[in-house]
Amino acid sequence: MGVDISDLVIKHETRISDFSGYLVSVDAFNIIYQFLSSIRQSDGSPLTDLEGNVTSHLSGIFYKTISLMAEGIKPVFVFDGKPSPLKQRTIAERRLIKEKAKLNLEEAIEKGDAERIARLKRTINYVTPEIVEDCKKLLGFMGLPYVQAISEGEAQASSMSATGMVQGVISQDYDCLLFGARRIFRNFTLYGRRRISSRNVYISVNPEYIDLNETLSSLGVSREKLIDIAILIGTDFNEGLQRVGAKTAISLMKKYGTLENVLNAKNEFISNLEEIRELFRNPPTVSDIEMKFMEPNKEEILKFLCETHNFSEDRITKGIEELQRQFSKGRQGNLDTFF
Repeated sequence: MGVDISDLVIKHETRISDFSGYLVSVDAFNIIYQFLSSIRQSDGSPLTDLEGNVTSHLSGIFYKTISLMAEGIKPVFVFDGKPSPLKQRTIAERRLIKEKAKLNLEEAIEKGDAERIARLKRTINYVTPEIVEDCKKLLGFMGLPYVQAISEGEAQASSMSATGMVQGVISQDYDCLLFGARRIFRNFTLYGRRRISSRNVYISVNPEYIDLNETLSSLGVSREKLIDIAILIGTDFNEGLQRVGAKTAISLMKKYGTLENVLNAKNEFISNLEEIRELFRNPPTVSDIEMKFMEPNKEEILKFLCETHNFSEDRITKGIEELQRQFSKGRQGNLDTFF
């Protein structure tokens, strides 16, 4: 979920091919959740193999990653480690939301409300340890590197951008800006005509990018001030002030100068304030990272996806051929840094 500062950032619609040649980190859990909720059957159920194991994430990792590479993007997936203790409230809230959705789903099933059933099914997603291990295994077979974060995956992915290790972060969450990502790529794995089931309408979802320095300059604030603005709104690590959204938060900061002054004026208190600030400014990350791209292992991909999880061999074979083409292009383009 993260902090909602969408009204403050400058977003540019773009084409993925405009960033051809870019090495990017991918907020893996963020994108896996996206795959689990969007890659569904017509009744809202996730894709499964013959044993009933969910495979929506594998379809997303395989096909969407190959699509990115066909546009010249070189992805490095970053997986979450142990969540910060400060995130326990958010984790508990998300668990309650899912439990409520499950109860609502049971009610919808009893009433035979197909539209509501499909909508609710899409909201109930769990990234289990098995799903994570399957994703890592498939990425390994595809020859793609991945990083295991110490703590928050988006913090690790953003730090890699901040230090110039990669040129941007693929994620839907604006928190990446707070963690120092120089550029965020949104909707890079989910674009086109999308149906909003709650309203039974369709919208166009386009790839877009956000540049951190451009946003900071437009707002006239530093990254540290943006972090404080986010804290006022509420982050994964703290509850914000009542009835304070993005525009109100920046107005308060400009009026009172500092977060402490805002809190004093409003007679409010935020526990663990310095710890939250430090978590955004200097999150725990790993720096010794090897991002080596290898030749895809066709036999292992086919065995894993087709024999174990019942994917179509013809479709997977075509995907592997495209993947192999991208690696071949890399060698021809003398991109030894990436391959």
